[in-house]
Amino acid sequence: MLVDSHCHVDFPEFGEDLSGVLDRAFSADVGHLLCVCVNLADFHRVLAIANRSKHISASVGVHPNTQLEPNDEPLQEQLEILASDRKVVAIGETGLDFYRDDCDPRTQKERFSRHIGAARQTKKPLIIHTRNAAKETLELMQAEQASKAGGVMHCFAEDWATAKGALDLGFYISFSGIVTFKNAQDLREVAQKVPLDRLLVETDAPYLAPVPFRGKRNEPAFVKHTAECLADLRGLELSELAALTTENFFRLFNRAEK
Repeated sequence: MLVDSHCHVDFPEFGEDLSGVLDRAFSADVGHLLCVCVNLADFHRVLAIANRSKHISASVGVHPNTQLEPNDEPLQEQLEILASDRKVVAIGETGLDFYRDDCDPRTQKERFSRHIGAARQTKKPLIIHTRNAAKETLELMQAEQASKAGGVMHCFAEDWATAKGALDLGFYISFSGIVTFKNAQDLREVAQKVPLDRLLVETDAPYLAPVPFRGKRNEPAFVKHTAECLADLRGLELSELAALTTENFFRLFNRAEK
């Protein structure tokens, strides 16, 4: 069994095909999905999907690139209340992303801090996104004691120094279809170093479909191709990689239902 530790099957890209997407995932031995929230306005949709099956979990959070009016910024208490639902196993997607010109670093850092506070308070792990902000992300994680909550660096695409910094804080590292791309040799070298008991796999669907589906809409069933790549890199059989990443997922998100 495999677990897709990070997907967005609530997104409009899936529309009326959602039932087919879930059926294909379960038929491909993907035994569990974590549907990740990026905007509190859409949390009801994420939760509704999680409630369709005991094999789907949810998170609650606001992505760093989600544009909000100041009065709509999520409060820590608000995140804590929403996280009390039994289907919610994590806080996020949260983090820092300085890639876009329209980002406000101060707003992102304040939002990230509130998410870390909510994770510490609820004792639910963080799902962290970082892009063009690795140094600042690790610094804020350290300052806000994110290690007390734990979590995962999702869709990891940074260097080994960043991975080690996160690992030293007790975090897991999750790889997406990026690791299968022809130009991702440096990332594959990082993937070879991550301790096997801290390794996760994901799709980040509908984005970043792995080879041989690159450029197409991604979906949870495709997580097998990322797992096959990682198994090859680590000298493991796919069944071994699947077993250990599944165990890692349920250890980290300890409220997820097997």
